[in-house]
Amino acid sequence: MKFASVVALALLESSQAFMAPVARSSSSQITMGAKKAAAVGFENEVGALPPTGFWDPLKLTEGIDQETFDQYRTAELKHGRVAQLCVVGYVVPEIYRFPGNIAPGLPFADLPSGIAAIDAIPATGWIQMVFFIGAVDYWGFLGDFEAGKKDLSPELLATRQTQELQHGRLAMLASLELLRHDAQNLVSPGFDGFDDLITGLPFLYGDGYSAL
Repeated sequence: MKFASVVALALLESSQAFMAPVARSSSSQITMGAKKAAAVGFENEVGALPPTGFWDPLKLTEGIDQETFDQYRTAELKHGRVAQLCVVGYVVPEIYRFPGNIAPGLPFADLPSGIAAIDAIPATGWIQMVFFIGAVDYWGFLGDFEAGKKDLSPELLATRQTQELQHGRLAMLASLELLRHDAQNLVSPGFDGFDDLITGLPFLYGDGYSAL
């Protein structure tokens, strides 16, 4: 369930919105006013959409400057991308397995799907994944892709950035539901009456769910 904790943290860090502070006393009005001005400045940031607008129930943006907000937004963007990979990682093994072995004597095809794979993957497999993910995160091998950016107008770029944030937010919610459903299925196999893991996408399994 480590992955569930990561996704839950991603959701917490993604809840950034406008929440004006209240002045506590006359002596702190100037400070509170500065904080309010900073918060108001975030209302028009990329990613603020109706009906929620600039949503910050945990008041993470109270009193922060633009640099701190940018760090929060970078964290949200990264977590959204990880969540999208999580969803893909849940769905793809249901229809395709890489050839070869994840470790000597253990083919990819023999690994169970979802959370059950955590105990099935040997130490050598975990070392490969941790090293690769850590290397990408630390050295930034993937970098910032410029393809498709240079010819975009500022308005279209803002639209594309908003779309990516929204896709990441949706993937965070999807990841949580996949993890919840998978965990419940481990505790009570077949609790939902279906044999396959991804019950929300029946077309993955051919005609077995044609009646849905």
